[in-house]
Amino acid sequence: MDETYIDLVTGEEISVVDGLFLIDLDQMFYDLIKQDYPHITGDEFISYQSLTHYRLKKINDLVHEDEKSNKKIRDRVTKIFNDENYQEIDVHKELDDSMTFGQHVADVVTKFGGSWTFIIGFIAFLAIWMIINTLLIFGMDFDPYPFILLNLALSMISALQAPLIMMSQNRAAAYDRMESKNDYRVNKKSEVELRLLHSKIDHLIQQDQPNILEIQKLQTEMLSEISQQIVELKKET
Repeated sequence: MDETYIDLVTGEEISVVDGLFLIDLDQMFYDLIKQDYPHITGDEFISYQSLTHYRLKKINDLVHEDEKSNKKIRDRVTKIFNDENYQEIDVHKELDDSMTFGQHVADVVTKFGGSWTFIIGFIAFLAIWMIINTLLIFGMDFDPYPFILLNLALSMISALQAPLIMMSQNRAAAYDRMESKNDYRVNKKSEVELRLLHSKIDHLIQQDQPNILEIQKLQTEMLSEISQQIVELKKET
């Protein structure tokens, strides 16, 4: 007849082949059981069935620990995506929404003034002006040589065109500043995402993988004990 011992958890008599002594357990299970039974010395006996409860509890603790760590990383990612400091902006839309009528006129004038259409047209206008006042095509010269009226008109056009060009350049400078700010946000967001990726990989290597291996080890031990009990039952029959 097999020797029997009292199960620490249930208080029932258990065959020696259906359990083991606490001193033979891994330290983590010994410490886990000691939380419920602080006065144990290691000489106590525990059945495999009762031990399965602690193994399942340990598996749940490992899974919960992994989920907690993964949740922290997910929360950090969510915080970054919701943080305005990392949000990209549509520079063109931002400038178009804030554009005034005067700025729009300045952009149109600057764009037209910097085109070949304006250059060719303005040269043609000057040539026609001078031909009319030199050859007296209409029988009169309203601006005879040295074309004082034309010089005055050119001076006025230059005086008006200069501030319009400066207004357009200011908008171009504002565009460049917003582009730089946008690039900074994108780079900063990419840097933080890379750090989070490294953190996730480190967590996977240092914690998730060992925990998975520990869970597999516990599952293997449980299957081994079940197989051993099946063998013992077959021997009895």
